[in-house]
Amino acid sequence: MPPDPRARFRTWGRYGGLAAALLAWWLVDAPAEHPRVPLMAAVATLMAVWWITEAVPLAATSLIPLVMLPLGGVLTTGEVTRAYFDSTILLYFGGFLIALAMERWDLHRRIALSIIVRFGTKPDALVLGFLVATGAISMWISNTATAVMMLPIGLAVIAQLETNFGRERARPIAVGIMLAIAYAASIGGCATLIGTPTNLAFRKIYETSFPAAAPVTFGAWVVFGLPFMLLLLAATWFVLTRVCWRVDRDLTIDHDVIRRELAALGPIRREERIILTVFTTAALLWVFREDMPLGWFTIHGWSDLAPAFQRVDDGTVSVALALTLFLLPGRRDGREEPLLDGTVFRDVPWDVILLFGGGFALAAGFQSSGLARHLAEQFGAIEHLPPWAVMLVLCLALCFLTELTSNTAVANIFLPVIATWSVGHGFEPLYLMIPATLAASMGFMLPAGTPPNAIAFGSGRFTIREMARTGFLLNLTAVAVIVALGHWLLPAVLGFSRP
Repeated sequence: MPPDPRARFRTWGRYGGLAAALLAWWLVDAPAEHPRVPLMAAVATLMAVWWITEAVPLAATSLIPLVMLPLGGVLTTGEVTRAYFDSTILLYFGGFLIALAMERWDLHRRIALSIIVRFGTKPDALVLGFLVATGAISMWISNTATAVMMLPIGLAVIAQLETNFGRERARPIAVGIMLAIAYAASIGGCATLIGTPTNLAFRKIYETSFPAAAPVTFGAWVVFGLPFMLLLLAATWFVLTRVCWRVDRDLTIDHDVIRRELAALGPIRREERIILTVFTTAALLWVFREDMPLGWFTIHGWSDLAPAFQRVDDGTVSVALALTLFLLPGRRDGREEPLLDGTVFRDVPWDVILLFGGGFALAAGFQSSGLARHLAEQFGAIEHLPPWAVMLVLCLALCFLTELTSNTAVANIFLPVIATWSVGHGFEPLYLMIPATLAASMGFMLPAGTPPNAIAFGSGRFTIREMARTGFLLNLTAVAVIVALGHWLLPAVLGFSRP
């Protein structure tokens, strides 16, 4: 039997990752105030290579911080383990249970058929529909909550396509839909000041650094952020359907066939109504939990109604609503049973939950070790470049750094440095700070890059190598759009002179 090329690739990845980690440890200088920087660089390099090559199981790679960070003196075991049960993981966990309830009672199929009828039956139209819907929702709530909401709907549409055309033939559009949800959840949040934590971090850091400056208003941000979102969504659609995943345009479903299948489901059942109500309630609670300032007025969130509500977040909402599904009764084959029972936990993707935890632990290590701060201090070498080139270098650095660490952490660490650097070199701070903020949200290559990436990866419809290939091209595309709009549109919108 000929050797398996995938096994050979994994072997190369296993030893290549170890070699790259040793090289990073040797090449990265250790500042006196942050002696753990080389070790953290080695751990990050090893995990990145092993994740991309899948040299060892992904969940196993995700456990590396539990061993290396305490032994290396970066974090204690207790500090590392807290990252593996973060509130974001609870949000994903509860949302996935709701998705499994949809699947168990066939609500997912009804939703899928309804979406196909409305968005169109051509593959590229379906991908565009998921991009637009996910991006629009993510403008107002967290990208993680958006991805959790859209995942079961996307999986339902994919299941219908696989039933009609077979798994292999439907695979390109399946990958396209899953990546559309992951990428649009991050892109959509960039359109508004409240759409993603990195934008909120920018607002706080800018107001703190320049208290006498006029604040960036919600409306001004939208005038810049909305064109950015629309341009990048269009570019993402082109990359997903024309470049990386050329969908079969003949893979079209007859509208009449879909309508007949929808009619065959009959009227919506009581169990479906209950699950749909739980899902809708979760979505509304996610949207309206925090205050939503819209420039001229503010929609106040429900978390201000009672002190106890201020102590909960989206993860609490997700788990609380999922728990109701274990209590509410349904009826199948003439006998009563709960909408969810204990068997559902066998279907939870625990490997993806570990992948989440590994990414969060890595992000904590970047901060605690001082590696992120050390990288930020290396920007002195770009001071002689033209302004647009300075913006390009910064955006590229932050875009690829956020693949390995939290985008919010990247923003919190780098934006104060960029603000100080800008003033010292005669730049309007907003000229670099806003593009850098957007770039920090553009991690498209690895599941650990953003929570939506990990959520989509949990569908099992694509490999990390496939995501890395698509995400690398989209990273470059996103940076190109950021630099073009940042250099030409941003000064006009905010009323400052281009440097």
